[in-house]
Amino acid sequence: MSKSLEILEKYWGYSSFRPGQESIIDDVINGHDVLALMPTGGGKSICFQVPGMIRDGITIVVSPLVALMQDQVGTLEKKGIMAKALTSGMSYRELDIILDNARFNSYKFLYTSPERIQSTLFIERFKLMNVGLIVVDEAHCISEWGHDFRPSFMEIKKLREYHPHVPIIALTATATQKTKDEIIQRLELKNVKIHQSSFERKNLAYKSYLTNNKLQEIIDTCNHFTNQTGIVYCQTRKSVKFVAQKLFSNNISVGIYHGGMNREERKQMLNAWLNNQLKVMVATNAFGMGIDKPDVRFVLHYEFPNSLEAYFQEAGRGGRDGNESVAINYWQKEDLNRLEELVEQKYPPIDEIKRVYRAICNYLKVAIGSGKGESYDFAISTFSKNFDIPTTLCYNALKILELVGELSFSEGFFEPTKIKFSVGNEALYNFQIQNEKLRALITILSRSYPGIFNNFVEIDEKEISKRLNTTIKDLENQLIYVEKCGVLDINWKSDTPTITFIRERMPYDYLEIDPEVYLFRKQIAEEKLAFVKKYMEEEKCRSLQLINYFGIESTRCGKCDVCIRQDNTKQLIDYESEVINSLKLTPKRDFEIKQLFSDNTLFKEVIRKLILDEKIGFDGENYFIIE
Repeated sequence: MSKSLEILEKYWGYSSFRPGQESIIDDVINGHDVLALMPTGGGKSICFQVPGMIRDGITIVVSPLVALMQDQVGTLEKKGIMAKALTSGMSYRELDIILDNARFNSYKFLYTSPERIQSTLFIERFKLMNVGLIVVDEAHCISEWGHDFRPSFMEIKKLREYHPHVPIIALTATATQKTKDEIIQRLELKNVKIHQSSFERKNLAYKSYLTNNKLQEIIDTCNHFTNQTGIVYCQTRKSVKFVAQKLFSNNISVGIYHGGMNREERKQMLNAWLNNQLKVMVATNAFGMGIDKPDVRFVLHYEFPNSLEAYFQEAGRGGRDGNESVAINYWQKEDLNRLEELVEQKYPPIDEIKRVYRAICNYLKVAIGSGKGESYDFAISTFSKNFDIPTTLCYNALKILELVGELSFSEGFFEPTKIKFSVGNEALYNFQIQNEKLRALITILSRSYPGIFNNFVEIDEKEISKRLNTTIKDLENQLIYVEKCGVLDINWKSDTPTITFIRERMPYDYLEIDPEVYLFRKQIAEEKLAFVKKYMEEEKCRSLQLINYFGIESTRCGKCDVCIRQDNTKQLIDYESEVINSLKLTPKRDFEIKQLFSDNTLFKEVIRKLILDEKIGFDGENYFIIE
């Protein structure tokens, strides 16, 4: 058995790799630079975690997704693999300790955001680390043609200057040819081995329907897939709540998932869905990381994302088990108008962006010439209210300031409370003697959290307060007192968004937002939207459109709504006969009859004619034969 298979079986419990994984892993183990394009759910993390375990030294994983970092670190730790993540919510002291431990080989994996690697603290420790592998996850973010460009990714190549012989593996789920070329160029990959899994999903039928009532279509589709697992994607939290409420009122087993929920709430919802306690998850694109449920039979879109890359990833969460599944987009004409308006909103006037920047700096009390590398909690709603700046303008201005490399904006993720004893055993013992009322708390912390004297550890306030037979508020007061006595270092839990300044604050007149860069990004957004509109409106095989978009040749799928219409040789009278024969057995509901048709327009035409001819009737719930 190969070493990689041994590691896979020992830590992950699998006896074989998925298609495409082993060849990628072999190239990484042998020290080659690798670009791996694997579809969502293809097992990208295995492709760097297995070789990371085998190669000597620490693996540095650069990722833009804080929630994904936290999830993967937690998973590795449960397997007994030492891993840490550097996130924006950490204090300087915690960062210092983690980087010091990384320098002395305490971890096999160190996850970090691309912004963190630019700090002097990180660079100085990185130079001294024994690095075995550098991983760039979501590598499309380095491309200006990618759907989520992050300028901070441009700095990753500088890591190679300090460890020139360390291989880099770049991974992404979706990339056009332009994006692939930019990834290779901007990471300066050498003699790169390119691995690209097939983008075709033979078992997944893509469908797109223009309708006057998206919500009813989604209710009917969920009812059709009774007791089967599905996802309904929305673009806003407001839409998630609205759609979920309507599904729930129609007796559909439904849960919600969006970025405004804390980590525990998201975890509970996800587990309920994974364990089939909930059948349909209504979610924003936050529902993507680590979603690997194989039996998702349908993925519906109430609102379409702003690029085909995003749609392809979201739709691709259906049918991972290889069985027949469907991805349906329901849309109305005003949806296209909404997407056009969103592009305009995403690129507010440059003077407005500068005004928001100055207001943010004043709000955070960042002086001119300072702030570089510093992180600040930033409650966007409070700021908007105080400065009378619309929330949408503020959000989009922040995104532009990210694009031009002034700052990074983390949109809020749950960071649990983390603590570390700042004194040794002897001083802690003396503190206990002098503070008898705190003896129980100190005992629980010292005995229940291994490593608390050397590292910051996450604590569960609810569990500790239960063991102390006290309230969470009283526990927090005890912790505050211990911290004030200099015995504990505490990073309190938070789910507030944060701003990290990449450069020092500039005077208003010196802040540069290059009009050409600004207009170039806007042009890219408009081009991506044009492909979205084409996908919805053009009478061309849906699967073929998606595959061709990524620069890959393919053939008609034969199962999307367009192919079915084009291949259909039935006459209206044939459909009328099918409907009548179906209703002879028993009355049927709307969605049951729809399954006989290739598209919604044809269904309505046939039903209208049968009702006008008084061959069938409708009682508000079921269609029936008129005798």
